Amino acid sequence: MTSPTTPEIRHLGVADYDTTFAAMRAFTDARTPDTRDQLWIVEHAPVFTLGLAADRGHLLAGATAIPVVQTDRGGEVTYHGPGQVVIYLLMDLRRNKPGGKLYARQFVHKIEQAIINVLGAYNLVGERIEGAPGIYMADGPKRGAKIAALGLKVRGSGCTYHGLSLNVAMDLAPFSWINPCGYAGLETVDMRTVGAHAQLADVQQQLAEELIRVLAVPVDAPAPVPQPAVQPE
Repeated sequence: MTSPTTPEIRHLGVADYDTTFAAMRAFTDARTPDTRDQLWIVEHAPVFTLGLAADRGHLLAGATAIPVVQTDRGGEVTYHGPGQVVIYLLMDLRRNKPGGKLYARQFVHKIEQAIINVLGAYNLVGERIEGAPGIYMADGPKRGAKIAALGLKVRGSGCTYHGLSLNVAMDLAPFSWINPCGYAGLETVDMRTVGAHAQLADVQQQLAEELIRVLAVPVDAPAPVPQPAVQPE
């Protein structure tokens, strides 16, 4: 039986970004101390999104072909499109839950670790880079390339929305029309480019489940050895 403190996973399918953004805000506005946390899994049509203090100068010449949406998350400009896992985390960080209450930085670290663990299940090695949010390839010919992005809104109440994106099998060209997350010349890759031929639906579910598992681990507990969520073919 699922605990009421375990986040509910919602599959939204292919959804318009503006509509989803408005729904996240409405959910957070309406939630009470008893509202169950949720993870929203979604795939978006091509869209560039800007963080609250983003510099529009990071939108380059080719970016005019794709809609641009101003948001209230942290971070700079990023791209969402078909073939990308997007998971929004609508959480109350101050609530007692499996894993305990969290500070924002601890929350971010856990999200990053879940992404790294899922990549590891496909024999891909991801890493954090200090001062550069997201997950990057740690080895191979694409070492240093970005494969996942992260941007959150944490309200004073401790409630969060927005979330993460992990590139699975995308048209990567739109990333060349921006300075991803504000870094000029930063290469962006997807799982297919680095040799993992994964199905989007599989990665969506694996990452959502890994987020729930990692978020339930107490902050001061020893890190468990990641177990593959799938055996690559």
